[in-house]
Formats: sequence, C-alpha cells, structure tokens
Amino acid sequence: MDITWPQALAWRLRRQLLDPVGGDLAGKPVAGVVGRLCAVPAASDAELAIRTRRTSSTPGEVTRALAAGEILKVYAFRGATHLVTPEDGGAYLTLRAAGRMWERTSWRTFYDLEPGDWPRLRETVRAALADGPLTRAELGAAVGQDAGFAHLRDVFTDGSDTLLKPLTWQGDMSFGPTRDGQGTFQLLSTNPRWTPWPDLEVAGHHAVRSYVATYGPVSEAQAHYWLGEGLGAGRARIRRWWAELGDELAEVVVEGERLAVLREDAAALAATQPSTSVHLLPGFDQWVLGPGTADPHVVPPAHRQAVSRGANLVVAGGVVTGTWTAPRDEVVVSMFDAGTSPLESPLESRPEALGEALAAEVDRLGQILDRPLRLAVRTG
Repeated sequence: MDITWPQALAWRLRRQLLDPVGGDLAGKPVAGVVGRLCAVPAASDAELAIRTRRTSSTPGEVTRALAAGEILKVYAFRGATHLVTPEDGGAYLTLRAAGRMWERTSWRTFYDLEPGDWPRLRETVRAALADGPLTRAELGAAVGQDAGFAHLRDVFTDGSDTLLKPLTWQGDMSFGPTRDGQGTFQLLSTNPRWTPWPDLEVAGHHAVRSYVATYGPVSEAQAHYWLGEGLGAGRARIRRWWAELGDELAEVVVEGERLAVLREDAAALAATQPSTSVHLLPGFDQWVLGPGTADPHVVPPAHRQAVSRGANLVVAGGVVTGTWTAPRDEVVVSMFDAGTSPLESPLESRPEALGEALAAEVDRLGQILDRPLRLAVRTG
C-alpha cells in the first residue's frame, strides 16, 4: 500500500488526538490522553500537552488526576520523569527494569550494594512508605535506620535521584503529592488501578504495539529509538518483539520508505486526507519526541537544534514550521523560512489560510491559559 507523507502525518495527528482535537477519545478524562500517548514528559509543560488534545479542560486537571491515582508520575524514558497510566505504565517500567542497571559494577561500587541486597532494600522502602508518602529526606532517614543501609541515608537527598529510579522501575513506588514545596514518594501497590506487568515478553509486545498504534507509520529502527534508547530494552529483544507481532503489522510504503502500522488501521490510513490543521504545542511534546527530533519528515533538519532544546512548536499539517512564545498578552510566532523542510506543509503556499488557522489556535490557547492573547507573526 502506497501513501504520501502528508497522509501519514494526518493519520498520526488523528491518533495523537490533535486533528480533530480529542479524536476518538473526545470527552474522555486526562488518563485517556496519557494512555494514548503512552507516556507524557512530566518535566515539560505536561498540562498544556494534555489539555491541547482535549475538547474541554480545566486548569489543574492533571494535578487532580495524579492525586486521584488516575495517572502516575514515575521515572521512565531516558531516566526522566513521565506521566503514565497505572494500567499501562507498568509495561514500560518492566522494560526499563529489565536492564538491571543496579547490577553494574559501577553501581555496586558506588552504592556499596550487591544485587542480593536489593530485595531487602526494596522491602525496607515499601515498609517505610506503608503509612503514607515521604519526602526524600524522610525516606532516606527511614531506610538509614537499617544498619545495613545507614550509608545510603544521604544518597536519597543528593539531588541525582539515581538510586531512587530503580525503585520506581521495579514497581515499588511512584511520586506522591507535593508537600510544603517538596516532592514525595508513595507506594504503588496502594493504587487500586496499578497493574504490574511481570512478564517481560508480554510487556514488550504491548509496548511495541502501543507505539505503532500511536506513532505509526514507523520503522523498526524508530521502535528501537523509542524503547531501546528510551528504556534500554535491548536491540535484540525489540527486533524479536517486532517480528513476533507478525500479522498484527501491515507494511505501508510512504514515498519509498517501508514502514508499518497496525493491520487493523491500514484501511483507515489509506483513506486519510492530508491535514491543514495548525497547532501550538509545548516544547518536548510527544509529537516530536515520539518519532525523534532527527525525523526530517516532522522536524526540519535546519531547525532540529531549537526543537531539541525545547522550543514551543508551531505544527502545520504535522510538520514543525515555526516556534512560539507567549509573553504577557500576545503569542509571538516565529515561522521558519520556506524550503527548510523536506516536506511542504499543506498551508505553506497559502499564507492567508495559515494566518487564519494560527489566529484560531491562538484563541484556543488563550482559552486554555485563561487569558486573552493576540497573535504576532515573525518570519525568517
């Protein structure tokens, strides 16, 4: 099946709930958006990333969803904090834990912990959190009461959180509510929706399938970027999981590139028309992180550095065509020079239509941010 890149990006916009906004999950709660995207970077503007994909939303809804346990904040991709759902997040944590980084010589030497010490350390951490969330200092003090772990007391507050990450990867804890400006950690097992994924193979199949469903059409190399570079799942495992999905995947040829989508989506993809939608997305949005900022079909190579550094994104027809800032009462849009992308946005040759679409998106952004905004456009 042959399709064009504008078709492929339009399909991806639909799957990522951008065009139409909300898509097939319109009216669903915050967790629906997080689940569809697989994971949302928590350190960036997660609320804007989620709310811009919802037909109606309210300020603080992400914080409320976290408090209700509908979504979780954990260390996941690239060791950074991410929002995941309690139902699916365990699959990504299982892949991350499979690398068993705590068994490396450098870890064993630095923390004076042998692999055999970890079961008791994990049990000690869970016991400390049994009565409720604790700050890093409180957790370190509780764990340090065990003579075997007294040397770790200050490690919990050293600022790196390196030792804390495997405790989330292995499903012992997640971030809890902020208390007096300090982050806390809480037991995962107390969340009734928390779903462990103990079988690595089942988790791997689920992770690959979910990635293809949301970010397709994609290549096996992109799946490795997402799960291998992102979660350390291992190239051989990912290659095997990809192959084992077998008939669940359908090959599509996108302007000469052989890629894959879920077979159940192939017909709808073929019928998809190019999108003329325009979106103002926050920096580090999954629209660019999912395929990777090195994907020239989404991010013009000449502007990859700005995107990788977290510039807010102007996306037209699926292609990043500029950046934006929102000082005070205006949205300042800086459009890229024409011809800097291998793909031409469907609106690139129609400046009047692009201006109207940008103005409408600025109005929508103003509704989300709850302040009136006016559009200022710069080119070049």
